[in-house]
Amino acid sequence: MRIIVWGINYSPELTGIGPFNAGLCDFLVEGGHQVQMVTAFPYYPFWQKIPGDHGRLFRTENFDGVTVHRCWHYVPEKATTLRRIWHELSFALTSFCRVLFLARPDLYIVVSPPLMLGPLVSIMARLKRRRYVFHVQDLQPDAAVGLGMVKPGLFARLLYRLEGWAYRDAALVSGISDGMMAAFARKGVPEAKRLLFPNWIRSAARNAEYRPVAHEREDGGRAFREKFGIPQNTFLAAYSGNLGRKQGLETLVATAGILERALTGKAPHTSAPDIMILLVGDGAMRQALLDQIAALGLKHAIRMLPLLIDRDYRGMLAASEICLVTQAPGTGQFFFPSKLLSVLSAGTPVLSVADEDSELARAVADGRFGVNVLPANPSALADTLRTLAEDQPRLAQMRTNTAWVARFSASRVLGGFEQKLLELTGENRRG
Repeated sequence: MRIIVWGINYSPELTGIGPFNAGLCDFLVEGGHQVQMVTAFPYYPFWQKIPGDHGRLFRTENFDGVTVHRCWHYVPEKATTLRRIWHELSFALTSFCRVLFLARPDLYIVVSPPLMLGPLVSIMARLKRRRYVFHVQDLQPDAAVGLGMVKPGLFARLLYRLEGWAYRDAALVSGISDGMMAAFARKGVPEAKRLLFPNWIRSAARNAEYRPVAHEREDGGRAFREKFGIPQNTFLAAYSGNLGRKQGLETLVATAGILERALTGKAPHTSAPDIMILLVGDGAMRQALLDQIAALGLKHAIRMLPLLIDRDYRGMLAASEICLVTQAPGTGQFFFPSKLLSVLSAGTPVLSVADEDSELARAVADGRFGVNVLPANPSALADTLRTLAEDQPRLAQMRTNTAWVARFSASRVLGGFEQKLLELTGENRRG
């Protein structure tokens, strides 16, 4: 097949949607397909372009057999709602011009967000007389309204109209969770067009399976703690990823405040184990979180680190007794955190913070590899951390149950998606 993948994120971005776009392209190239990626200049999660990319309109390069066409887009210093709209619209317009002059493929695959790519690929498919797959990583209109970034009204209705347009003309509408499949059904997408295409276990070696080494938990974890000054006997609960509004990370800071007051004797508690919350990453909320930590005067119960290189990230997973996967209240039905897969593939249990009816909470209950706490409840989260810190047998059982993640192996997930693409284009399955 000749395929054009069209989305705003790609390598060398290390978090978010970019690594999955890259993994999809790599897998298809390895299967003998000709793949072109139309994307933006790297910017995520720092919301900054590389200095040499400023002012560049287009650039074409090659990543391991994938022809990558980069297009100019506006990147705001502070990602407000209006600036995000122009950020996504600017990429949609420049990338549409780039795709227009590329040779006609057998199939387009568009990754949303940005939502605006949906109507544009519909127009492109009509012009080129080709079909497209619309792959949804985030139900953007629902999430924007749920977070209060967009108020119900004319603009919200416009977003839903654009979404409906993209779904109506697509040959397939794919999403990453069962909750998205239910949302597509409610939005009128026929069952024959709905496809579950979840994210998969990935590693820094692009398109490779992650297989943790047995001794890595002990040795790698000890080295990580030494490198970053974390005491070996401290119970470490780590969050790593985007520091954005959808994650509800202010609850973790408030929880650290409760833990630190108990540890220092400023608040009565019968048992105060030494617990540290580690926040790793970057994003729009980073400075606000730093300000919150400073305002509470926290010195021990919470630390913040920037994005880690792969070796240090794996060391963090090995050093952590539990990893935190969080969602803001009201957002759990609209997106599924892909970081869960990398945490579980390292054999690390999970403490999720999510609505009871969220995809994340259901996964934790199904896999029994962790515990879920409702959002915006720092007292309950602090109590759960104390309980887990003193229950090593329970942690050991949850660590065993992380094998649940094997169903998301790259070969299984991507192989199934490739077969659907072959069916769409009428080609025979590769040998």
